[in-house]
Amino acid sequence: MAEIETIGFHYVVEAAGCDPEILGNADKIRQIFLEAAKVGKMEVKASYFFKFSPTGVSGMVIVAESHISIHTWPEKGYAALDVYTCGTTADPEKAVDYILDKLRAQYAHVSEIKRGIEEEDETFTHMILTWEEKLERKNSEKD
Repeated sequence: MAEIETIGFHYVVEAAGCDPEILGNADKIRQIFLEAAKVGKMEVKASYFFKFSPTGVSGMVIVAESHISIHTWPEKGYAALDVYTCGTTADPEKAVDYILDKLRAQYAHVSEIKRGIEEEDETFTHMILTWEEKLERKNSEKD
């Protein structure tokens, strides 16, 4: 079977059991995301993070390969993550693992979507692989 050619890889992650202090800190999340881009071999172009009142953060890092984004609910210990990359040089899964570790996530539901798969009729489709992980984190660890 021939390898499927794809334009991009999109990781959609539901992260639970995260550290609420980190999830409510836009500056800390920015630091985590900028480092995650490095770990994932992505070239940062811009970033923007916004802290909501009374709680929650939304933010995005634009990378040459596409983007990394988040929205948090500190009161629930939950974060919704997206990591989307195009091309073959980036390692989005390493970026996802780094973010989950730094958020101190206890659980992750991950969908890897291979996007931009060209069909014979010059249309495009995608394929989805989904898995769940119980993550062993030491809550006493401080960065």
